[in-house]
Amino acid sequence: MTQLELARDGTLSPEMNAVAEKEGLDPETVCSGVAEGTIVIPANINRKGLKPCGIGKGLCTKVNANIGTSSDYGDINTELEKLEAATSARADTVMDLSTGGDISAIRRALIASTSLPLGTVPLYQAGIEAIDKWGSIVAMPVNHLFNVIQEQAEDGVDFMTVHCGVTQKAVSRLRESPRVTDVVSRGGAFVIGWMLHNEQENPLYEHFDRLLEIARKYDVTLSLGDGLRPGSLADASDRAQIEELLTIGELVERSRAAGVQVMVEGPGHMPLDQIAANVELEKVVCKGAPFYVLGPLVTDVAAGYDHISAAIGGTVAAAAGADYLCYVTPSEHLSLPDSEDVREGVVATRIAAHAGDIVKGVKGARDWDLKMSLARKNLDWREQIKLSIDPLRAEKARAQHETSGSGCSMCGQYCAMELVANYLKTKAGRC
Repeated sequence: MTQLELARDGTLSPEMNAVAEKEGLDPETVCSGVAEGTIVIPANINRKGLKPCGIGKGLCTKVNANIGTSSDYGDINTELEKLEAATSARADTVMDLSTGGDISAIRRALIASTSLPLGTVPLYQAGIEAIDKWGSIVAMPVNHLFNVIQEQAEDGVDFMTVHCGVTQKAVSRLRESPRVTDVVSRGGAFVIGWMLHNEQENPLYEHFDRLLEIARKYDVTLSLGDGLRPGSLADASDRAQIEELLTIGELVERSRAAGVQVMVEGPGHMPLDQIAANVELEKVVCKGAPFYVLGPLVTDVAAGYDHISAAIGGTVAAAAGADYLCYVTPSEHLSLPDSEDVREGVVATRIAAHAGDIVKGVKGARDWDLKMSLARKNLDWREQIKLSIDPLRAEKARAQHETSGSGCSMCGQYCAMELVANYLKTKAGRC
């Protein structure tokens, strides 16, 4: 039985208990959320050594790190280095988006090397293999796509991005309302190219029941991908994006009816003032399904700093109810990220997730900040470093200059809190 089926049966699984303990919640609360579909626990039945992670309503906002090779660069060793960087920076999940090298071997090495839930985009492997076997992605047989999905499920992949909402109707919307950046989703581009060349419906949509059978057998959580997400501010919230979302809403209900856990992916590039409305729209159309957003990036001109642009958008999205943030690295739009980019991206996105949790009232979020404030009040540098989202960076910054006072080298002998505390006679540790 899947986590969803167990929850509906009133059975508390070990995974539900583990999530409840981690989140500081009652296990029945987690079970109820899973049963309703507002919480998912990606946990393939074939995974060994998995540390369960809950994503959804009432839980802390989770952060995903994308890693993987490209056709130009990367191998198993580079991806294991990135995995270590993502883990040490405390990502909650990772996705292998490899499109180069031995994709199956890379995926299996990552699964064997992590306790984090691992996701994939099966269409990448299927498309790359189609080029090798049949000369092009558009020549890919439908059975080959589903064979790859089956293979990855058997390997233990916990969640899969599947671009099921890119239908002929959605593509017609795209043609009727041309975009500045057309389609920026690689999976979306693969699907659209196949559909237009073969003059057929998207096989992931047409054969959705076949997909559900595989997902249910292995308890793979489906992440319904946004193949028509906006790739620029000018394209945000357009007809093609919304058409896809409406279809995804229908597929959410079909997934739940089949006992399959499901979440929904969202934009993309989006002006700040549209983000909250998009989150609310997803929650209504998709009946409260966990929402997984890429950024959103709030400006198109931050090349080299897109992790900051995404963190700004991610904060607004999380505060508005998004449950899961996919990181963006400084290399976004420029190159394949290295391990340092991975670390920077995870940390920036964790800041956004935590800021959102404070607004949402997630249990323990404000307590963390209060502890940091007290440590600052007490000039307790060891505790401040320990409580930092990135202790390594905090420790490095603290050590780079000597100080003549007990404060930091910014103020030296003239620390505002220390001076005022002496006059007010406030005691250390007092709120």
